[in-house]
Amino acid sequence: MKGFNILLVFLFGFFSCFAQKDSKILPSKDVNSGTNYGDEFVLDAVDLEKEVWQKYTSMAISDSLHMQFKTKVKEVCKVKGCWMIVELPEGEQAMVRFKNYGFFMPSDISEKEVVLNGLAFVEEMSVEDQKHYAKDAGKSADEIAKILTPKRTFSFEASGVLVPN
Repeated sequence: MKGFNILLVFLFGFFSCFAQKDSKILPSKDVNSGTNYGDEFVLDAVDLEKEVWQKYTSMAISDSLHMQFKTKVKEVCKVKGCWMIVELPEGEQAMVRFKNYGFFMPSDISEKEVVLNGLAFVEEMSVEDQKHYAKDAGKSADEIAKILTPKRTFSFEASGVLVPN
């Protein structure tokens, strides 16, 4: 009987090794390789454009939601790559900042596709912040002077960014 119990324990351990599944979902071939900035992440829940837009438009100011989505970079901070502006559906854009300023993006990635991983949120950007970002983007003094009112903006705090090859 003792030998039978040992055999059962051995078989249970042996078969449990085969029963484990890899929890990672393989990314699609178009984003399989690339350069990671910030935290590396598994591409497991990349939202479609329509889903991204629905999530953003349903959020109230100060709400946040974890998202992962592919988008095109429209603009990058010219000073040191400390923020990006990316495309959203419906002609809208989102301001992307990086978690705890833990990493920066190269300034030459405008018009490239990226995959963002982090928190999406809606905020009201102050006049002072708008002017600061306009200055970083190299806007003229006249353009900066025209900023007079706060505005509702779509924002994203990226914990990681993947720039596919």
